[in-house]
Amino acid sequence: MKIHIMGASCAGSTTLGNTLAKRLGYTYLDTDAYYFVPSEIPFSVKREPTERIAMMKTDFEGNENVIVGGSLVSWGDDWFSKFDLVVFLYLPHDIRMARLHAREVERYGDKIFNDPYRAMQYQQFTAWAKGYDDNTTNGRNLGVHLDWLSKVTCPVLKIEGDTTVEERIERVMSLLKVS
Repeated sequence: MKIHIMGASCAGSTTLGNTLAKRLGYTYLDTDAYYFVPSEIPFSVKREPTERIAMMKTDFEGNENVIVGGSLVSWGDDWFSKFDLVVFLYLPHDIRMARLHAREVERYGDKIFNDPYRAMQYQQFTAWAKGYDDNTTNGRNLGVHLDWLSKVTCPVLKIEGDTTVEERIERVMSLLKVS
């Protein structure tokens, strides 16, 4: 079984993906781990597209049961037919942005306010994330995600609203008919 869980930053795809993978005994692959090179300042050095795509494909194809969390919208058209299920998470803008702010403070503390480079990075990231819902962000935004979803060849489960992880798992499991 191959499952893709996607949504805006802080919609909960990583949390759902990790939790569901543990429950099902599946391998979890996070697109951020392929998109970014590990560095002293996390999420600041992008990997070359051909390298990240090749790495993801190797790990994806090397696992019979896998959940991919994150966005694959700019990773090539062949991903449209690689999944048995795609789960799309959508949270209201204000809730998602509050979660994003809390997550960044939890991860990095005062550095995102006191260190000039980290503050700039945080401001750029939050400005980018704010543009998701109104499609003003280049690349990954709601319109791009909905277009991508219209092209996949498998069922799409859309989960909207501020639901718990357990409620989301129940929705996926009932669709998979797994308990």
